[in-house]
Amino acid sequence: MNCVILMGRAVRDAEVRYSGDKAVAKITLAVDRRFKKDETDFIPCTAFGKTAEFIEKYVKKGTKIALEGRWQTGSYTNKEGTKVYTNDCIVDQMEFCESKKSEEQAADNTPSMPDNFMNLPEDIADEIPFG
Repeated sequence: MNCVILMGRAVRDAEVRYSGDKAVAKITLAVDRRFKKDETDFIPCTAFGKTAEFIEKYVKKGTKIALEGRWQTGSYTNKEGTKVYTNDCIVDQMEFCESKKSEEQAADNTPSMPDNFMNLPEDIADEIPFG
């Protein structure tokens, strides 16, 4: 069975090309390691067709997404005649987790105390049973 599930942030906007009328999107996902603090893997991902078009339109640098797909290895010979081996996650499905922008906005929109909130005098604080 070849099944990959990743959650991370897009390192940059997707690079999209068209092969005939079919879109091909390449994106790199920064995925934090589960048990190693401050360690991140940068995983190349490729999507095709409608999924690629969706990624092109909505996934920007910093967007946090979850992907489901399969792992694919391959190779090609570059211009210098050297064989290059590739590893990619081929994306089958994608979901938004949050975006970096919305996360920053949430931090800025901390709820404030309502105007009709009553402040208690400091000398009464010792008398409150649940304080």
